[in-house]
Amino acid sequence: MTTKSAAEHPSLHLGHSMKPRQLTMMGLGSAIGAGLFLGSGAGIQAAGPAVLVSYLVAGTLIIIVMWALGEMAAANPTSGAFSVYAEKALGKTAGATVGWLWWLQLVVVIAAEALGAAGLLFTIWPVVPVWALSLVFMAVFTAINLAGVRNFGEFEFWFAILKVVAILLFLAIGTALLLGWLPEVPSPGLSNLTADFAPAGLGGIATALFVVIFAFGGTEIVSVAAAETEDPERSVGHAIRTVVWRILVFYIGSVFVIAAVLPSTSDALKSPFAGVLDLARIPGAGAAITLVAVVALLSALNANLYGASRMAFSLSQRGEAPAFLSRLNKARVPVAAVSISVAFGFLAAVLELLFPEQILPALFQLVGSTCLVVWGSALVSQLILRRRADREGTALPLRMRGFPAITIFGLVLLALIFAVGFSSPDSSKQLFSTLALIAAMAAASWLGTRFGKARRGAN
Repeated sequence: MTTKSAAEHPSLHLGHSMKPRQLTMMGLGSAIGAGLFLGSGAGIQAAGPAVLVSYLVAGTLIIIVMWALGEMAAANPTSGAFSVYAEKALGKTAGATVGWLWWLQLVVVIAAEALGAAGLLFTIWPVVPVWALSLVFMAVFTAINLAGVRNFGEFEFWFAILKVVAILLFLAIGTALLLGWLPEVPSPGLSNLTADFAPAGLGGIATALFVVIFAFGGTEIVSVAAAETEDPERSVGHAIRTVVWRILVFYIGSVFVIAAVLPSTSDALKSPFAGVLDLARIPGAGAAITLVAVVALLSALNANLYGASRMAFSLSQRGEAPAFLSRLNKARVPVAAVSISVAFGFLAAVLELLFPEQILPALFQLVGSTCLVVWGSALVSQLILRRRADREGTALPLRMRGFPAITIFGLVLLALIFAVGFSSPDSSKQLFSTLALIAAMAAASWLGTRFGKARRGAN
């Protein structure tokens, strides 16, 4: 690990105007989106209340991954983040494969969040069709991302604040409902949790686990944004610590309330937050939380578009993507990288017009297991780079405690998740598809590097 990235071309630099508070809230913004407001209902339908086990397992893993990423990002703040770290630890092919895999994951998530937000808004304002709303959202947030990182960061900060306040209010109302404190509203008690905790058994928990992993995906964007943050060595550590515990409280607390109030067979799980508030009989609360959910998804879209464009920018600077993707405008924004990252979102809106209500479920299934591969690469990279730094006597501004035991535990936990995933027919298909995609990306990257060397040698 080094304190300055040597992987990116020195003549092309992103700005450094993002503030630490914006970095922290971006981490929340990218993670509190479709996975929580829509995916939580899907997880409960798959596993019943046992989805809490899935959240605890995935939550433990993301804590370890974020600690590992924090150590590497503080030492080497770069827009390529874990892709650069994988390149330093495992070679160019690994770095490029991880970078493109994460970029593809975010591109799909961006489309899912635009469609999800449009679908939720349509439930309370059925005037403009879902596909048209999705197109509008994509256009607006493309413009916001092109305006410069300072404006983007401030926009994301206030978006995330709104989400945090709304979730805290939801937890307060849900707790009051469960404890019977709401007047003339009977408490559902904990019967939904105790009557049939795991109706689908281990297979349901495995299926839900990949929905949950999708929900936590995007948290790692903090390590990408470190490259454009003031004083990254200090900012990253604070952001990592703050983001991790808040996400766990918000996710596990919210899912506990939803699973306790709504049975796993309830149709209200399609919009679980609104379903809980409707049962609480608070006038207008269901519509209000739906609007907050729309804002949450758009906030996550905003953050993920930022992350995808910066990864494409980094890949371009390292010769793993076309050179035009690293060109910056006057606001120090990689315009072409933003444009290609948002293109699939516009395509998904058109597909929604052609195949109504079929695109969003397909997008959820596509990216669940890619998060596991990215997280695994981060843990392996940190294991190698930390040992290398210790061997060479390199001082690190932020050191992960409990190394190497905690990193190894994270890798063991990851291996167990893969084993459980392969035991379920539904998740095993997703895993095999992801492995095939990785193999194709790795082969393309290796061939591209080899032909690039051959051309340079011929010249």
